[in-house]
Amino acid sequence: MFHVEHSIETLEFNKLLEVIADFAKSDASRRAVLSICPLNSIEEINKRLGLIEEIRLMSQRGEPLSISPFPDIGLLLHKVRPEGAVLDPVELSGMMAFLITANSILSQIRDNTDLSFLNGLTEGMTGHPEIIRVLKRSIDSEGNILDSASSLLKELRIRIKSLENRIRKKLEEITRDEKVAAFLQDDFITQRSGRWVIPVRMDSKGQVQGVVHDISRSGETAFIEPLSIISLSNELENLIAEQKAEEIRILRSISSQIRAVVSEIDAEYRTVVYIDVLNSIALFADRLGMETPRINEQNAVNIVNARHPLLMLAFQKRDMPQQVIPLDVKLGGDNTVMVITGPNAGGKTITIKTIGLLILMALSGMPIPADSLSSIPFVHNLLVDIGDQQSIESNLSTFSAHVSNISEILKNADSGTVTLIDELGTGTDPDEGAALACAVLKKLKNKGALVFATTHYTEIKGFVHKTEGMLNASMEFDQNTLTPLYKLRVGEPGQSYAFETAKRYGLPDEIIESAKDILGIRKIELDTLIHDLNEKRRQYERSSDELRQKEAAIKEKERHLKEMMQEAETRQKDILSNAYKEASEIVSNIKRQMHAFLEEIKKRDREGAKEVIKEVEAVQVSVAEKVKEYVRSEEFKFTIDELNEGDIVFIKSIGHDASIIKINHKDNRLRVRAGSMEMEVPLSDVGFKKDLSAEAGKGGILLERLDEAASSEISIVGLRVDEALSRLEPFLNHASLAGFSEVIIIHGVGTGILSRAVREYLTGHPLVKGFRSGTQQEGGAGVSIVSMK
Repeated sequence: MFHVEHSIETLEFNKLLEVIADFAKSDASRRAVLSICPLNSIEEINKRLGLIEEIRLMSQRGEPLSISPFPDIGLLLHKVRPEGAVLDPVELSGMMAFLITANSILSQIRDNTDLSFLNGLTEGMTGHPEIIRVLKRSIDSEGNILDSASSLLKELRIRIKSLENRIRKKLEEITRDEKVAAFLQDDFITQRSGRWVIPVRMDSKGQVQGVVHDISRSGETAFIEPLSIISLSNELENLIAEQKAEEIRILRSISSQIRAVVSEIDAEYRTVVYIDVLNSIALFADRLGMETPRINEQNAVNIVNARHPLLMLAFQKRDMPQQVIPLDVKLGGDNTVMVITGPNAGGKTITIKTIGLLILMALSGMPIPADSLSSIPFVHNLLVDIGDQQSIESNLSTFSAHVSNISEILKNADSGTVTLIDELGTGTDPDEGAALACAVLKKLKNKGALVFATTHYTEIKGFVHKTEGMLNASMEFDQNTLTPLYKLRVGEPGQSYAFETAKRYGLPDEIIESAKDILGIRKIELDTLIHDLNEKRRQYERSSDELRQKEAAIKEKERHLKEMMQEAETRQKDILSNAYKEASEIVSNIKRQMHAFLEEIKKRDREGAKEVIKEVEAVQVSVAEKVKEYVRSEEFKFTIDELNEGDIVFIKSIGHDASIIKINHKDNRLRVRAGSMEMEVPLSDVGFKKDLSAEAGKGGILLERLDEAASSEISIVGLRVDEALSRLEPFLNHASLAGFSEVIIIHGVGTGILSRAVREYLTGHPLVKGFRSGTQQEGGAGVSIVSMK
């Protein structure tokens, strides 16, 4: 990217990276964050954006990626590569801290198998658990070699400790000896040059036999190793030497294991650093509520609800209540040049800086503080001329510096370029500066570059207005309060409001009035006209906003009415459901009456029985009519395609459940079976499916003729318990009316569930005198022989 360092510094991208770097967990990650710059392809950008999005997704799930601080092991990896190189314990401790962090990151990512980008990034990582085990056994977090590093080391340290205790005990005995105590400077025991010694007065050193290892600074004390412990001290020194040799062997062994996989560890180290960089960006994005933009190749900018991230941070840091005014800007296609005008301190410069900074962020694979609908062009040049570039060393004035920058911009601009120019044409004669500015804009447009420029010159506004492919835009200004609103409005030029701004900052009124007289009436009239047009436009917008609010209120009322209707329908269904339950209770009561009628029939003669049968039939018809009243076909509207053979439905014409045998799609008719009766009914005769309102189905009564041919045998093999029992009731009724003294129920053996249910049902039944299992000839345990009353 052309002059990328200049663009990064001017747009303060480097300051943004410094903020992000504070989230890093290592010095290496921090350096990597600070070196972030635009990527070279859309594929790289989208991949980084995808990785960051997945890290943020982990946080949204309540399982944020946890990265512990880890050291920069780059130099350690370089040091351990040569054959025979040995890392010291502190260095190995740092290596262990990194490997533990890497292993933790790997484990967290592997637990989320749907995170394709992160799993792809860590695909080759192992975490080297075998090396971690060796390091944890051998080195502690402070860089000390542990006793558990080897059995020999543990044994040597035990022997050393034991021998040291013997030496200390021997020396304590010597210092307590009255013959020696008189010559001691003090009664403490210490070490000099690795040997245990006692302090003897200098004038009495000849009185204590031993080896002098040191003299105090005052020259009054000699530190003597008594002859009686020299052999012990020599033994101790040998053990210490063996311990040192074993420690070196351990360090050499561990270093050798690391060297064998140093390339793999180096690759994992770079991956962990990169993940830490991505996590730092993700944490920063979460803090400011950033979104992932789309990257386009059409050289078009479409930024929605954008905010400058550094401004957002400034407001957060100061705990300021006001918010950054969001920016909406769109440029590309037919219009490639936008010139922004408006008052001083009105936000023109921060607007184009925001656009430039968000482009740098997006092209660097970072989320941006804008809506996810935002689209950023993939460009290879971001050319910037913002700020006062005058230089004493280069003998450049403000105007010369601007012209120098614009000359470079013109050389490098093309259709893959976004150009940001602040205060175009300033620093020289206004007429000449405006003419140069118009010529520059025309040239950049012809080269296909996207251009965002700011100016105060009226001549430039007029040139942009009449030139195809260019747009005027303005920063809004509240003339009543004389304060800028920091809101970009595209499609109309703005005013500088120099007089109003001067007045706000304390310039005397007489100066302002004198300036107006000098400026002339025509310029003031033009500014007034622009102001009036803008005011009318605001009035139209307010009216439009009011209409939108009224429309929203109407929609809200419609939504509320819809909810009320749905609630009413739900209540109606509840009422209907309760009605079905009541109907079911009615049917149960009537059944009990029918049993009583049957008992009465048995007691009467044939003529009396016929009268009772007529009464029973009348009751059945009455009950069926009551049940039908509760069935509302409009509550159960469904098409014939929603039904399947085997479904249980309620047939309104007979007031009973029936199973579907066959479906006639052409004529919208169903063939159904209710008990032992089959019939064909139209779809309109279906009240509801069994699963929609089972209670009502259970309460139905099959309207069969009481004097139709009754059977003394029924088979319920293969039926569910509830289906089987529902068939037994009408079977027993008909058998009783037919005068059968004994009937047969075939239920099969199976698991025994159905046979037990049948016998429980028969126990205490008002029509049943008793029952037994069949004999071998009758069917054995697979049938029940029922004696009727």
